[in-house]
Amino acid sequence: MAGGKQTPRQKLIGMMYLVLTAMLALNVSIEAVEAFKKVDQALTRMLENYVIKNRSTYLEFDQAASENPLRAGEWRDLAYEVKENADNIVNWIHDVKIEIIREVEGRHADETIVDGEIIIDNVRKIDENNVPSQILIGADQRGKANDLRAMINEFREYLLGIVDGADLALEQSLRSGLDTDDPVNLDGSRDRWENAHFQALPVVAVITILSKLQIDIRNAETEVINFLFAQIDAGTFRFNRLDPVVIPNSNYIIRGNDYEARVFIAATDTTQAPEVRVGNFRQVTRDDGAQTYEMVGDYQTLQIDEQGRGIFRQRATTVGERRWGGLIVVNAPDGSEIAYPFEDSFTVAEPNAVISATAMNVLYSGIPNPIDISVPGIPSDRLRVTMTNGTIRPGTYQDFPGGFIAEPEVVGTNAQIIVSTTIEGSQLRFPPMEFRVRRIPPPIARFQGRSGGEIDRNTAAAGQTLVAVLEDFEFDLRYEIESFTFQYYERGGFVRRLDATNNRLTPAMRDVIGSMTRGQDFYFLNIRARGPDGSTRELPAVALTIG
Repeated sequence: MAGGKQTPRQKLIGMMYLVLTAMLALNVSIEAVEAFKKVDQALTRMLENYVIKNRSTYLEFDQAASENPLRAGEWRDLAYEVKENADNIVNWIHDVKIEIIREVEGRHADETIVDGEIIIDNVRKIDENNVPSQILIGADQRGKANDLRAMINEFREYLLGIVDGADLALEQSLRSGLDTDDPVNLDGSRDRWENAHFQALPVVAVITILSKLQIDIRNAETEVINFLFAQIDAGTFRFNRLDPVVIPNSNYIIRGNDYEARVFIAATDTTQAPEVRVGNFRQVTRDDGAQTYEMVGDYQTLQIDEQGRGIFRQRATTVGERRWGGLIVVNAPDGSEIAYPFEDSFTVAEPNAVISATAMNVLYSGIPNPIDISVPGIPSDRLRVTMTNGTIRPGTYQDFPGGFIAEPEVVGTNAQIIVSTTIEGSQLRFPPMEFRVRRIPPPIARFQGRSGGEIDRNTAAAGQTLVAVLEDFEFDLRYEIESFTFQYYERGGFVRRLDATNNRLTPAMRDVIGSMTRGQDFYFLNIRARGPDGSTRELPAVALTIG
């Protein structure tokens, strides 16, 4: 039943239930009543089958827990907890059914209730529709159907908490099978779940609906305990080969710290702890011609942890590469020893932090400066980076992928970047690196790509803007020209000046340039440009001659 699948019999009963409910709504009473009796009898038999099936599953839980209490005991206990909660709701519903029948049948109730079970064929007032509403709905809408809805909701959420995202199909089945949302009518309005299921319905319909809800509870119980039983072996891995495995904490070790590695054998029998021997070994040929390995000289036998892994630790006292290895020895099924060789290496280095400016050997004030910072063998997220005369933070700058962003403050005062980290609980601080802090250099102004000299008249006449350019600078930064003065000489030697409040030549300036002849001079003076750091610079003049 796991995953919400239904047998053809369940689907048929569900369809009959829907059809018969519709027939009752149309007052087709005689046929509907008789059919509801048959559906309730089928549901009663199905409920018994669920109990029998679940009882078998609980016996399997008991067997698994007796064979392996550590692996199965927890899941067995949780399954019985599910059973207790399901039993409480199913029994509560059964008591309500008994209460309805006793109230309806009165002195004939003993003929209908035999050994605590309802004989639906013996119910005389099968179409009575007041008593069920009184008990389940109540005159003040506070009948027992409210309690039933609350119990179903609580049971559903309890089961969903057990599954906790491990089986999405099962979760969907639980939400669907134990759904208590208010149903929507054809006109879009909603009826209370309680009224929609029990308001003004005859006894036979109410009993059948309650039986169906008992089935829903048992079905949910079945799905969840099947899920729990599957968890007993869910974490058990099966291997068809033996492989030596060496997992070091790092292959790059700073002098003064420990190299640590976990050595274990992936085996079919996880209860068998291997013996890990570290030292020199050699390959030998046995009398039967088979190749094996044996240790040579003195060797170290590693301590084995509870997971069957050997722990190797060696103090790094000198720099350079260190190679090590040995044999992993396990017992074969016939009792003989099988040795698997392994080898590994690690590098011991001096403590060192690598700090480099990505695009320059100085830091510039007023802009983000990308910085690469790394410590060999240490992940970047374990580094603590601080800075004097400014701030530094992780981030990106334009196309700079990761790293850090430094933003110095005072020009002329050097900035230091300090890197530290924690290794095996000890704080390790690296020597700081010092950077000079400078102001962003000023740009030069250009008109049609020239900052002075001769310019062809047609080229000059086509010019529209004056631009500021940073030459031989590593950053792609831009200055924006805010204003300038255009100066030229009229005939007779009179000086004329025209002003611009941005970087564009005015129409009057372009007219003057267009009318100039060979040998005439013009100038761009008082050029002011704003940089990316917010400062305003006055740029050198541009002097050009029509050539």
